[in-house]
Amino acid sequence: MPEDRLIEVNNVTKKFPGVVALQDVSFDLKEGEVHALVGENGAGKSTLIKILSGAIQKTKGEVKFQGNTVSHNNPKNAMNLGIATIYQEFNLIPYLDVAENIYMGKFPIKNKITKSINKSEIYQKTEELFNTLEVDIKPDSLIKDLGVAQQQMVEIAKALSIDAKVYIMDEPTAALSGKEIDELLRVVNKLKNNGTGILYISHRLEEVFEIADRVTVLRDGKKIGTNNVDDVDKDDLIKMMVGTDLGNIFPDMTNRTFSEQKTALEVQNLTKEGIFKDININVKKGEIVGIGGLVGSKRTEVARAIFGADSYDEGNITLNDSEINHGDPFNSVKKGLCYLPEDRKELGLVLISSVKDNIALPSIPFNSKLGIVNDSFFESKVQEYVDKLNIRTPNIQQECKSLSGGNQQKVVIAKWLVTECDVFIFDEPTRGIDIGAKQEIYGLIKELANQGAAVIMISSELPEIVNLPDRVYVMRNGSIVQELDREKATKERILSYAFMED
Repeated sequence: MPEDRLIEVNNVTKKFPGVVALQDVSFDLKEGEVHALVGENGAGKSTLIKILSGAIQKTKGEVKFQGNTVSHNNPKNAMNLGIATIYQEFNLIPYLDVAENIYMGKFPIKNKITKSINKSEIYQKTEELFNTLEVDIKPDSLIKDLGVAQQQMVEIAKALSIDAKVYIMDEPTAALSGKEIDELLRVVNKLKNNGTGILYISHRLEEVFEIADRVTVLRDGKKIGTNNVDDVDKDDLIKMMVGTDLGNIFPDMTNRTFSEQKTALEVQNLTKEGIFKDININVKKGEIVGIGGLVGSKRTEVARAIFGADSYDEGNITLNDSEINHGDPFNSVKKGLCYLPEDRKELGLVLISSVKDNIALPSIPFNSKLGIVNDSFFESKVQEYVDKLNIRTPNIQQECKSLSGGNQQKVVIAKWLVTECDVFIFDEPTRGIDIGAKQEIYGLIKELANQGAAVIMISSELPEIVNLPDRVYVMRNGSIVQELDREKATKERILSYAFMED
Protein backbone atom coordinates (compact mmCIF):
# COMPACT_ATOMS: atom_id res chain seq x y z
CA MET A 1 0.00 0.00 0.00
CA PRO A 2 1.20 3.59 -0.58
CA GLU A 3 3.10 5.21 2.28
CA ASP A 4 0.48 7.92 2.90
CA ARG A 5 -1.96 5.37 4.32
CA LEU A 6 -2.12 5.57 8.11
CA ILE A 7 -4.66 2.79 8.65
CA GLU A 8 -5.54 -0.18 6.45
CA VAL A 9 -8.43 -2.48 7.30
CA ASN A 10 -8.43 -5.67 5.24
CA ASN A 11 -11.41 -8.08 5.25
CA VAL A 12 -12.18 -7.55 8.94
CA THR A 13 -14.99 -9.62 10.46
CA LYS A 14 -16.40 -9.42 13.97
CA LYS A 15 -18.82 -12.01 15.33
CA PHE A 16 -20.76 -11.83 18.58
CA PRO A 17 -22.91 -14.73 19.81
CA GLY A 18 -25.66 -15.07 17.22
CA VAL A 19 -24.69 -11.85 15.40
CA VAL A 20 -22.20 -10.95 12.66
CA ALA A 21 -21.52 -7.27 13.40
CA LEU A 22 -18.93 -6.82 10.63
CA GLN A 23 -18.34 -9.00 7.59
CA ASP A 24 -15.22 -8.74 5.41
CA VAL A 25 -14.95 -4.95 5.71
CA SER A 26 -12.00 -3.20 4.05
CA PHE A 27 -11.11 0.48 3.96
CA ASP A 28 -8.17 2.82 4.55
CA LEU A 29 -7.41 6.23 6.05
CA LYS A 30 -4.77 8.51 4.54
CA GLU A 31 -2.57 11.23 5.99
CA GLY A 32 -4.19 14.66 5.85
CA GLU A 33 -7.62 13.20 5.08
CA VAL A 34 -11.04 13.36 6.67
CA HIS A 35 -12.69 10.02 5.91
CA ALA A 36 -16.38 9.90 6.88
CA LEU A 37 -17.97 6.66 8.04
CA VAL A 38 -21.76 6.62 7.67
CA GLY A 39 -24.59 4.12 7.99
CA GLU A 40 -27.73 3.41 9.95
CA ASN A 41 -27.60 2.44 13.61
CA GLY A 42 -26.57 -1.20 13.70
CA ALA A 43 -24.61 -0.90 10.45
CA GLY A 44 -21.32 -1.74 12.20
CA LYS A 45 -19.74 1.71 12.62
CA SER A 46 -19.32 1.46 16.40
CA THR A 47 -17.91 -2.07 16.14
CA LEU A 48 -15.33 -0.95 13.60
CA ILE A 49 -14.10 2.03 15.63
CA LYS A 50 -13.93 -0.13 18.77
CA ILE A 51 -11.66 -2.55 16.90
CA LEU A 52 -9.43 0.30 15.72
CA SER A 53 -9.28 1.81 19.22
CA GLY A 54 -8.47 -1.56 20.81
CA ALA A 55 -11.68 -1.75 22.87
CA ILE A 56 -12.66 -5.08 21.27
CA GLN A 57 -10.81 -7.66 19.18
CA LYS A 58 -11.63 -8.61 15.59
CA THR A 59 -12.69 -12.18 14.80
CA LYS A 60 -10.63 -12.32 11.62
CA GLY A 61 -8.98 -10.05 9.07
CA GLU A 62 -6.07 -7.64 9.24
CA VAL A 63 -5.51 -4.13 10.59
CA LYS A 64 -2.36 -2.23 9.66
CA PHE A 65 -1.03 1.03 11.08
CA GLN A 66 1.54 2.87 8.95
CA GLY A 67 2.19 -0.34 7.02
CA ASN A 68 2.71 -2.58 10.07
CA THR A 69 0.22 -5.25 11.10
CA VAL A 70 -1.42 -4.63 14.49
CA SER A 71 -1.82 -8.14 15.92
CA HIS A 72 -2.94 -7.72 19.54
CA ASN A 73 -4.52 -4.32 19.90
CA ASN A 74 -5.76 -2.79 23.16
CA PRO A 75 -6.60 0.81 24.16
CA LYS A 76 -3.12 1.52 25.53
CA ASN A 77 -1.42 0.07 22.47
CA ALA A 78 -3.70 2.10 20.19
CA MET A 79 -2.82 5.26 22.14
CA ASN A 80 0.91 4.47 21.93
CA LEU A 81 0.59 4.03 18.18
CA GLY A 82 -1.04 7.46 17.96
CA ILE A 83 -4.72 6.51 17.53
CA ALA A 84 -7.00 8.72 19.65
CA THR A 85 -10.73 8.06 19.90
CA ILE A 86 -13.14 10.82 20.91
CA TYR A 87 -16.44 9.20 21.79
CA GLN A 88 -19.85 10.88 21.78
CA GLU A 89 -19.93 10.48 25.58
CA PHE A 90 -16.86 12.35 26.84
CA ASN A 91 -14.27 10.66 29.03
CA LEU A 92 -13.67 13.59 31.37
CA ILE A 93 -13.64 14.00 35.17
CA PRO A 94 -15.97 16.92 36.06
CA TYR A 95 -14.28 18.06 39.31
CA LEU A 96 -10.73 18.11 37.94
CA ASP A 97 -9.47 21.03 35.90
CA VAL A 98 -8.78 21.06 32.17
CA ALA A 99 -5.01 20.50 32.44
CA GLU A 100 -5.44 17.60 34.88
CA ASN A 101 -7.89 15.92 32.52
CA ILE A 102 -5.60 16.33 29.53
CA TYR A 103 -2.52 14.93 31.27
CA MET A 104 -4.24 12.28 33.42
CA GLY A 105 -1.96 9.22 33.51
CA LYS A 106 1.04 11.12 32.17
CA PHE A 107 1.64 13.83 34.77
CA PRO A 108 5.16 15.31 34.92
CA ILE A 109 6.57 14.76 38.43
CA LYS A 110 7.93 17.76 40.33
CA ASN A 111 9.39 15.86 43.30
CA LYS A 112 10.40 12.19 42.90
CA ILE A 113 10.16 11.54 46.63
CA THR A 114 6.73 13.05 47.30
CA LYS A 115 5.50 12.25 43.76
CA SER A 116 4.00 15.75 43.56
CA ILE A 117 2.72 16.91 40.18
CA ASN A 118 4.39 19.75 38.31
CA LYS A 119 1.22 21.85 37.92
CA SER A 120 2.93 24.81 36.29
CA GLU A 121 4.32 22.53 33.57
CA ILE A 122 0.96 20.95 32.68
CA TYR A 123 -0.70 24.38 32.69
CA GLN A 124 1.95 25.68 30.31
CA LYS A 125 1.68 22.64 28.03
CA THR A 126 -2.12 22.88 28.04
CA GLU A 127 -1.97 26.53 27.06
CA GLU A 128 0.35 25.61 24.19
CA LEU A 129 -2.11 22.95 23.00
CA PHE A 130 -5.00 25.42 22.95
CA ASN A 131 -2.83 28.00 21.20
CA THR A 132 -2.14 25.41 18.52
CA LEU A 133 -5.88 24.80 18.16
CA GLU A 134 -6.56 28.56 18.37
CA VAL A 135 -9.08 27.92 21.16
CA ASP A 136 -9.57 30.10 24.26
CA ILE A 137 -9.95 27.77 27.26
CA LYS A 138 -8.24 28.33 30.62
CA PRO A 139 -6.12 25.36 31.81
CA ASP A 140 -7.31 25.79 35.42
CA SER A 141 -11.05 25.79 34.57
CA LEU A 142 -13.02 22.91 36.06
CA ILE A 143 -14.56 20.59 33.47
CA LYS A 144 -17.99 20.89 35.14
CA ASP A 145 -17.97 24.63 34.42
CA LEU A 146 -17.39 24.20 30.69
CA GLY A 147 -20.02 23.94 27.98
CA VAL A 148 -20.33 20.90 25.73
CA ALA A 149 -18.41 22.54 22.88
CA GLN A 150 -15.49 23.43 25.18
CA GLN A 151 -15.43 19.90 26.60
CA GLN A 152 -15.21 18.62 23.04
CA MET A 153 -12.12 20.81 22.53
CA VAL A 154 -10.59 19.40 25.73
CA GLU A 155 -11.00 15.89 24.30
CA ILE A 156 -9.28 17.02 21.10
CA ALA A 157 -6.47 18.60 23.12
CA LYS A 158 -6.05 15.29 25.01
CA ALA A 159 -5.49 13.57 21.68
CA LEU A 160 -3.09 16.29 20.59
CA SER A 161 -1.12 15.84 23.83
CA ILE A 162 -0.17 12.26 22.86
CA ASP A 163 0.86 13.42 19.39
CA ALA A 164 -1.98 11.47 17.79
CA LYS A 165 -1.61 10.67 14.11
CA VAL A 166 -5.22 9.44 13.81
CA TYR A 167 -8.32 10.99 15.37
CA ILE A 168 -11.48 8.89 15.46
CA MET A 169 -14.42 11.25 16.09
CA ASP A 170 -17.76 9.63 16.97
CA GLU A 171 -20.70 12.02 16.39
CA PRO A 172 -18.61 15.04 17.47
CA THR A 173 -21.31 17.63 16.73
CA ALA A 174 -24.32 15.74 18.16
CA ALA A 175 -24.74 18.17 21.07
CA LEU A 176 -23.43 21.35 19.41
CA SER A 177 -25.20 24.35 17.89
CA GLY A 178 -24.45 26.26 14.69
CA LYS A 179 -21.48 28.43 15.74
CA GLU A 180 -20.04 25.62 17.86
CA ILE A 181 -20.20 23.23 14.90
CA ASP A 182 -18.42 25.77 12.72
CA GLU A 183 -15.67 26.08 15.34
CA LEU A 184 -15.25 22.30 15.58
CA LEU A 185 -15.06 21.92 11.81
CA ARG A 186 -12.43 24.67 11.71
CA VAL A 187 -10.31 22.71 14.19
CA VAL A 188 -10.84 19.48 12.21
CA ASN A 189 -9.58 21.24 9.07
CA LYS A 190 -6.56 22.53 10.97
CA LEU A 191 -5.68 19.02 12.16
CA LYS A 192 -6.15 17.67 8.64
CA ASN A 193 -3.88 20.34 7.16
CA ASN A 194 -1.18 19.29 9.65
CA GLY A 195 -1.21 15.78 8.15
CA THR A 196 -3.45 14.07 10.70
CA GLY A 197 -5.87 11.40 9.49
CA ILE A 198 -9.43 11.80 10.80
CA LEU A 199 -12.10 9.09 10.78
CA TYR A 200 -15.33 11.07 11.15
CA ILE A 201 -18.58 9.31 12.14
CA SER A 202 -21.74 11.39 11.75
CA HIS A 203 -25.46 11.07 11.03
CA ARG A 204 -25.48 14.67 9.77
CA LEU A 205 -24.85 14.19 6.07
CA GLU A 206 -24.49 17.92 5.42
CA GLU A 207 -21.34 17.82 7.59
CA VAL A 208 -19.97 14.94 5.55
CA PHE A 209 -20.13 17.05 2.41
CA GLU A 210 -18.64 20.05 4.19
CA ILE A 211 -15.69 18.38 5.91
CA ALA A 212 -14.89 14.98 4.37
CA ASP A 213 -12.66 14.00 1.45
CA ARG A 214 -13.96 10.44 1.15
CA VAL A 215 -16.94 8.59 2.59
CA THR A 216 -17.45 4.90 3.33
CA VAL A 217 -20.97 3.52 3.75
CA LEU A 218 -21.73 0.47 5.93
CA ARG A 219 -25.02 -1.41 5.92
CA ASP A 220 -25.84 -4.52 7.98
CA GLY A 221 -22.18 -4.99 8.87
CA LYS A 222 -20.99 -4.89 5.26
CA LYS A 223 -19.15 -2.23 3.29
CA ILE A 224 -21.42 -0.92 0.55
CA GLY A 225 -18.86 1.42 -1.00
CA THR A 226 -16.20 4.11 -0.64
CA ASN A 227 -16.44 7.27 -2.74
CA ASN A 228 -14.83 10.65 -3.09
CA VAL A 229 -17.32 13.10 -1.58
CA ASP A 230 -17.30 15.13 -4.82
CA ASP A 231 -18.60 12.09 -6.71
CA VAL A 232 -21.80 11.51 -4.69
CA ASP A 233 -24.73 13.53 -3.37
CA LYS A 234 -26.97 13.19 -0.30
CA ASP A 235 -29.53 11.04 -2.13
CA ASP A 236 -26.77 8.66 -3.27
CA LEU A 237 -25.57 8.18 0.31
CA ILE A 238 -29.06 7.67 1.71
CA LYS A 239 -29.79 5.04 -0.93
CA MET A 240 -26.53 3.24 -0.09
CA MET A 241 -27.26 3.43 3.67
CA VAL A 242 -30.82 2.11 3.61
CA GLY A 243 -30.84 0.11 0.38
CA THR A 244 -33.65 2.17 -1.11
CA ASP A 245 -34.61 5.77 -1.93
CA LEU A 246 -36.34 7.32 1.11
CA GLY A 247 -37.46 10.40 -0.78
CA ASN A 248 -38.48 13.26 1.53
CA ILE A 249 -37.84 11.95 5.05
CA PHE A 250 -40.37 14.40 6.55
CA PRO A 251 -44.09 13.55 6.46
CA ASP A 252 -46.51 15.93 4.77
CA MET A 253 -47.57 18.41 7.46
CA THR A 254 -49.58 20.85 5.32
CA ASN A 255 -53.26 21.73 5.70
CA ARG A 256 -53.35 21.34 9.48
CA THR A 257 -55.55 23.76 11.48
CA PHE A 258 -56.12 24.06 15.23
CA SER A 259 -58.19 27.19 15.77
CA GLU A 260 -61.16 25.15 17.06
CA GLN A 261 -59.11 22.71 19.11
CA LYS A 262 -58.94 22.76 22.90
CA THR A 263 -55.74 23.94 24.61
CA ALA A 264 -54.02 20.94 26.20
CA LEU A 265 -51.08 22.70 27.88
CA GLU A 266 -50.65 26.34 28.85
CA VAL A 267 -47.56 27.80 30.50
CA GLN A 268 -47.85 31.34 31.88
CA ASN A 269 -44.99 33.60 33.01
CA LEU A 270 -42.75 30.69 34.03
CA THR A 271 -39.60 32.08 35.66
CA LYS A 272 -36.54 30.66 37.37
CA GLU A 273 -34.12 33.30 38.59
CA GLY A 274 -30.96 33.41 36.48
CA ILE A 275 -32.11 30.60 34.15
CA PHE A 276 -35.28 31.55 32.26
CA LYS A 277 -37.85 34.35 32.49
CA ASP A 278 -41.51 34.97 31.60
CA ILE A 279 -41.98 31.83 29.50
CA ASN A 280 -45.43 31.73 27.87
CA ILE A 281 -46.24 28.65 25.80
CA ASN A 282 -49.48 26.99 24.75
CA VAL A 283 -50.19 23.91 22.65
CA LYS A 284 -53.56 22.63 21.45
CA LYS A 285 -54.71 19.04 21.12
CA GLY A 286 -53.38 17.58 17.88
CA GLU A 287 -50.84 20.39 17.46
CA ILE A 288 -47.05 20.13 17.18
CA VAL A 289 -45.22 23.14 18.62
CA GLY A 290 -41.47 23.51 18.12
CA ILE A 291 -39.00 25.26 20.40
CA GLY A 292 -35.92 26.37 18.46
CA GLY A 293 -32.78 28.18 19.50
CA LEU A 294 -29.11 27.60 20.13
CA VAL A 295 -27.69 25.03 22.52
CA GLY A 296 -27.55 26.89 25.84
CA SER A 297 -30.69 28.96 25.23
CA LYS A 298 -32.30 27.10 28.21
CA ARG A 299 -34.90 25.16 26.21
CA THR A 300 -34.22 21.94 28.14
CA GLU A 301 -34.39 23.77 31.48
CA VAL A 302 -37.84 25.07 30.57
CA ALA A 303 -39.00 21.60 29.47
CA ARG A 304 -37.81 20.00 32.73
CA ALA A 305 -39.57 22.68 34.78
CA ILE A 306 -42.84 22.17 32.88
CA PHE A 307 -42.64 18.42 33.50
CA GLY A 308 -41.82 18.95 37.17
CA ALA A 309 -38.32 17.48 37.16
CA ASP A 310 -36.86 20.88 38.18
CA SER A 311 -38.27 23.66 40.33
CA TYR A 312 -39.19 27.20 39.24
CA ASP A 313 -39.80 30.45 41.11
CA GLU A 314 -42.92 31.89 39.49
CA GLY A 315 -45.60 31.06 36.95
CA ASN A 316 -48.51 28.70 36.30
CA ILE A 317 -48.80 25.49 34.30
CA THR A 318 -52.23 24.23 33.28
CA LEU A 319 -52.64 20.76 31.84
CA ASN A 320 -56.00 19.65 30.48
CA ASP A 321 -57.75 22.38 32.53
CA SER A 322 -55.99 21.31 35.73
CA GLU A 323 -53.05 23.07 37.38
CA ILE A 324 -49.88 20.97 37.72
CA ASN A 325 -48.32 20.71 41.16
CA HIS A 326 -45.03 22.56 41.45
CA GLY A 327 -42.06 20.20 40.91
CA ASP A 328 -44.05 16.94 40.90
CA PRO A 329 -43.30 14.66 37.89
CA PHE A 330 -45.57 11.90 39.22
CA ASN A 331 -48.49 14.32 39.26
CA SER A 332 -47.62 15.44 35.72
CA VAL A 333 -47.69 11.86 34.42
CA LYS A 334 -50.92 11.16 36.29
CA LYS A 335 -52.52 14.13 34.51
CA GLY A 336 -51.24 13.09 31.08
CA LEU A 337 -47.89 14.86 30.55
CA CYS A 338 -44.68 13.03 29.65
CA TYR A 339 -41.12 14.15 28.90
CA LEU A 340 -38.63 12.41 26.59
CA PRO A 341 -35.20 13.77 27.63
CA GLU A 342 -32.40 14.73 25.26
CA ASP A 343 -30.03 12.22 26.88
CA ARG A 344 -32.01 9.00 26.55
CA LYS A 345 -29.17 6.81 27.84
CA GLU A 346 -28.67 8.70 31.09
CA LEU A 347 -32.18 10.00 31.77
CA GLY A 348 -34.63 8.07 29.59
CA LEU A 349 -33.67 4.43 30.06
CA VAL A 350 -32.29 1.90 32.50
CA LEU A 351 -29.81 0.46 30.02
CA ILE A 352 -29.06 -2.75 31.94
CA SER A 353 -32.78 -3.52 32.25
CA SER A 354 -34.91 -5.23 29.63
CA VAL A 355 -37.11 -3.67 26.98
CA LYS A 356 -40.10 -4.99 28.92
CA ASP A 357 -39.06 -3.44 32.24
CA ASN A 358 -38.20 -0.08 30.68
CA ILE A 359 -41.53 0.19 28.86
CA ALA A 360 -43.52 -0.97 31.90
CA LEU A 361 -41.73 1.16 34.53
CA PRO A 362 -43.75 4.44 34.45
CA SER A 363 -47.06 2.55 34.34
CA ILE A 364 -46.50 0.28 37.33
CA PRO A 365 -48.06 2.70 39.91
CA PHE A 366 -51.22 2.90 37.79
CA ASN A 367 -51.51 -0.83 37.06
CA SER A 368 -50.83 -2.59 40.33
CA LYS A 369 -52.90 -3.34 43.41
CA LEU A 370 -51.56 -3.50 46.96
CA GLY A 371 -48.04 -3.49 45.54
CA ILE A 372 -48.69 -6.53 43.32
CA VAL A 373 -47.77 -5.99 39.66
CA ASN A 374 -49.96 -7.53 36.96
CA ASP A 375 -47.10 -9.10 34.99
CA SER A 376 -49.25 -10.69 32.28
CA PHE A 377 -50.87 -7.29 31.57
CA PHE A 378 -47.48 -5.66 31.07
CA GLU A 379 -46.14 -8.51 28.96
CA SER A 380 -48.99 -8.23 26.45
CA LYS A 381 -48.98 -4.42 26.56
CA VAL A 382 -45.23 -4.18 26.00
CA GLN A 383 -45.36 -6.66 23.11
CA GLU A 384 -48.21 -4.63 21.59
CA TYR A 385 -46.12 -1.46 21.49
CA VAL A 386 -42.95 -3.24 20.41
CA ASP A 387 -44.94 -4.44 17.39
CA LYS A 388 -46.69 -1.08 16.83
CA LEU A 389 -43.47 0.94 16.87
CA ASN A 390 -41.44 -1.70 15.04
CA ILE A 391 -38.84 -1.87 17.83
CA ARG A 392 -36.14 -4.17 16.48
CA THR A 393 -35.25 -6.47 19.36
CA PRO A 394 -34.85 -10.27 19.53
CA ASN A 395 -37.42 -10.33 22.36
CA ILE A 396 -38.80 -8.08 25.09
CA GLN A 397 -36.31 -9.49 27.63
CA GLN A 398 -33.38 -7.98 25.67
CA GLU A 399 -31.32 -5.41 27.60
CA CYS A 400 -31.79 -1.89 26.24
CA LYS A 401 -28.04 -1.23 26.15
CA SER A 402 -27.74 -3.64 23.19
CA LEU A 403 -30.30 -1.80 21.04
CA SER A 404 -29.45 0.81 18.40
CA GLY A 405 -30.05 4.48 19.20
CA GLY A 406 -33.21 4.61 17.11
CA ASN A 407 -34.69 1.56 18.80
CA GLN A 408 -33.76 2.92 22.24
CA GLN A 409 -35.64 6.10 21.41
CA LYS A 410 -38.68 4.08 20.37
CA VAL A 411 -38.55 2.26 23.72
CA VAL A 412 -38.71 5.67 25.46
CA ILE A 413 -41.73 6.61 23.34
CA ALA A 414 -43.40 3.24 24.05
CA LYS A 415 -43.07 3.58 27.81
CA TRP A 416 -45.07 6.82 27.71
CA LEU A 417 -47.66 5.47 25.29
CA VAL A 418 -48.42 2.70 27.78
CA THR A 419 -49.24 5.37 30.40
CA GLU A 420 -51.79 6.84 27.95
CA CYS A 421 -50.29 10.34 28.25
CA ASP A 422 -51.72 12.83 25.78
CA VAL A 423 -49.18 15.70 26.02
CA PHE A 424 -45.64 14.90 24.90
CA ILE A 425 -42.45 16.94 25.29
CA PHE A 426 -39.78 15.61 22.91
CA ASP A 427 -36.30 17.00 23.71
CA GLU A 428 -33.90 16.38 20.77
CA PRO A 429 -35.91 13.32 19.62
CA THR A 430 -33.48 12.25 16.86
CA ARG A 431 -30.09 13.03 18.41
CA GLY A 432 -27.54 10.41 17.42
CA ILE A 433 -29.86 8.22 15.34
CA ASP A 434 -29.64 7.33 11.67
CA ILE A 435 -31.63 8.69 8.75
CA GLY A 436 -33.99 5.72 8.51
CA ALA A 437 -34.79 5.80 12.24
CA LYS A 438 -35.30 9.58 12.01
CA GLN A 439 -37.94 9.06 9.35
CA GLU A 440 -39.74 6.57 11.61
CA ILE A 441 -39.62 8.97 14.61
CA TYR A 442 -41.01 11.82 12.48
CA GLY A 443 -43.84 9.54 11.38
CA LEU A 444 -44.58 8.59 15.00
CA ILE A 445 -44.72 12.24 16.08
CA LYS A 446 -47.16 13.06 13.29
CA GLU A 447 -49.29 10.01 14.14
CA LEU A 448 -49.47 11.03 17.80
CA ALA A 449 -50.66 14.49 16.79
CA ASN A 450 -53.17 13.07 14.31
CA GLN A 451 -54.62 10.99 17.16
CA GLY A 452 -55.15 14.17 19.21
CA ALA A 453 -51.99 14.34 21.32
CA ALA A 454 -50.38 17.73 21.95
CA VAL A 455 -46.65 17.72 21.14
CA ILE A 456 -43.84 20.09 22.09
CA MET A 457 -40.64 19.36 20.18
CA ILE A 458 -37.23 20.82 21.06
CA SER A 459 -34.57 20.41 18.39
CA SER A 460 -31.22 21.89 17.43
CA GLU A 461 -31.62 20.52 13.90
CA LEU A 462 -33.17 23.29 11.82
CA PRO A 463 -34.72 20.98 9.20
CA GLU A 464 -36.76 19.34 11.98
CA ILE A 465 -37.96 22.66 13.40
CA VAL A 466 -38.87 23.93 9.93
CA ASN A 467 -40.61 20.81 8.59
CA LEU A 468 -42.52 19.26 11.53
CA PRO A 469 -44.09 21.86 13.87
CA ASP A 470 -47.25 23.83 13.20
CA ARG A 471 -45.83 26.76 15.20
CA VAL A 472 -42.35 27.57 16.50
CA TYR A 473 -41.18 29.48 19.58
CA VAL A 474 -37.60 30.76 19.31
CA MET A 475 -35.62 31.00 22.55
CA ARG A 476 -32.50 33.03 23.31
CA ASN A 477 -30.76 33.42 26.68
CA GLY A 478 -33.65 31.98 28.67
CA SER A 479 -36.42 34.01 27.00
CA ILE A 480 -38.87 33.43 24.17
CA VAL A 481 -38.00 36.10 21.63
CA GLN A 482 -40.40 35.21 18.81
CA GLU A 483 -43.37 33.03 17.87
CA LEU A 484 -43.64 31.98 14.21
CA ASP A 485 -46.37 30.15 12.32
CA ARG A 486 -45.45 27.44 9.81
CA GLU A 487 -45.25 29.77 6.81
CA LYS A 488 -42.88 32.18 8.57
CA ALA A 489 -40.71 29.57 10.32
CA THR A 490 -37.86 29.51 7.81
CA LYS A 491 -34.28 28.57 8.66
CA GLU A 492 -33.17 32.15 8.06
CA ARG A 493 -35.80 33.70 10.34
CA ILE A 494 -35.23 31.20 13.16
CA LEU A 495 -31.47 31.75 13.05
CA SER A 496 -31.81 35.53 12.89
CA TYR A 497 -33.89 35.55 16.11
CA ALA A 498 -31.68 32.93 17.79
CA PHE A 499 -28.51 34.98 17.15
CA MET A 500 -30.04 38.45 17.69
CA GLU A 501 -28.13 40.57 20.18
CA ASP A 502 -29.95 41.54 23.37
